Amino acid sequence: MDPLAKRHHATVAVRRLLPSAEGPGRVLRGVDRLERWPGADRLIDSVRAAVKAAPLGPGRDVLHGRWLGHPLHPVMVQLPLGMWLSAALLDMLSGDRRSAQVLVGAGLATAGPAALAGWTDWAALPKEQQRVGLVHAATNITAVALYTASYAARRRGLAGPGKALGLAGLSAVGVGGALGGHLAYRQAAGANHAEHVHHLLEPEWHTVGDVAGLPVGRAVRRHVGEVAVMVVREPGGTVHVLADRCSHMAGPLSEGELIDGCVRCPWHGSVFRLADGWNVHGPATAPQPAFDTRIVDGRLQVRLRLLGAADDGDEEEGGRP
Repeated sequence: MDPLAKRHHATVAVRRLLPSAEGPGRVLRGVDRLERWPGADRLIDSVRAAVKAAPLGPGRDVLHGRWLGHPLHPVMVQLPLGMWLSAALLDMLSGDRRSAQVLVGAGLATAGPAALAGWTDWAALPKEQQRVGLVHAATNITAVALYTASYAARRRGLAGPGKALGLAGLSAVGVGGALGGHLAYRQAAGANHAEHVHHLLEPEWHTVGDVAGLPVGRAVRRHVGEVAVMVVREPGGTVHVLADRCSHMAGPLSEGELIDGCVRCPWHGSVFRLADGWNVHGPATAPQPAFDTRIVDGRLQVRLRLLGAADDGDEEEGGRP
């Protein structure tokens, strides 16, 4: 086969892997099939149970990134990835073996905390995302094994094998990163699933319905325009209203448990304060959109509250007649 024909066949093969105007390529179709493949579900259930049972205590919320306002794992992975990329650059350009070895070792030292944050998030995801996440983790474990071998080879003065193993590890990290991108941007793992609320409602008062029709001490679902909301009427007359779809993975809060002035999501256990939507416990890293409330002529009216906004002193607000 002449060189032009070989180049043409190679170009066609690459195009088949990638999306085009005709539809998704083989890579995207393969990952989509992975989401639906139940073959590893028993392993997933076992690993998830082990992660859930780990005695992390308050550290679980730290690993989720609740304090940061978004998942911690994507931040943590920058450390090993940056060090391994830098080591690869030194391998190609300067030949500074000592510095490259130090960078490979430092990348290995920071990979553990990044993986721990990732597993903590993974255990609170739906099964479709866990299937992709398991393969994502497997490729990264492969990368760590290759970099461990690379570090050992470099320590023994075997520069050639050390570089080759490092390049193989970097390739595995690249595959893992692509799957991580699929999780984050196509499957919306770790995204704020309540962010759309602020784009669908004008900052004005909206009528929900008659207060008399609301049960006392129980959460119910109502609608404000296109947005589903959870309404809780307390025995004292105060009414709390939050967006119904949990910011973690859009679970229905109106079906959750009310505990100590909070609501626990029935899907993954995130806990939000009724008074202001603050995420008291993860895995949710974003607070729940909350509404100011008032009662006018026996009808409940709500207005979307800006995060951190204080009451404006309106005597009718707070959901009391």
